[in-house]
Amino acid sequence: MQITRRLEFDAGHRIPNHTSQCKHLHGHRYALEVTLSGDIITQEGVSEQGMVMDFSDVKRIAKEQVVDAWDHAFLVYRGDKVVLDFLNTLPGHKTVIMDVPPTAENLAAIAFRLLSAAYHATYNNHLHLKRVRIYETPNNWADCLRKE
Repeated sequence: MQITRRLEFDAGHRIPNHTSQCKHLHGHRYALEVTLSGDIITQEGVSEQGMVMDFSDVKRIAKEQVVDAWDHAFLVYRGDKVVLDFLNTLPGHKTVIMDVPPTAENLAAIAFRLLSAAYHATYNNHLHLKRVRIYETPNNWADCLRKE
């Protein structure tokens, strides 16, 4: 069985070597979809009976591991020295420095890596992270899938 939870956050970024508009500082209303796979819990009397995982737990973990860190932050590539120097002039600015350019594809891969272990250890029902989808816009997204 698979379940999916969607969360949204706002963040700024730029793709420094891009040849189009994304080379400029800008922001997005991102959406993060977390898809988990596992057995339906059949244990009598537990809160999660009939579920793969409680959706509130899916949300809590995604917020702790990804959303709270990235929401209202500027996601910047470590190699983008111009923007890093600029952001360092803003006291208390929420900046997340990444080892790769903050494309939708890279964000999905990073989120998958951050979330995979957090969900795996939650329940004893063969639960594992199946997919992370990052929407950069309503019409553009990237999927990071578990390799089977």
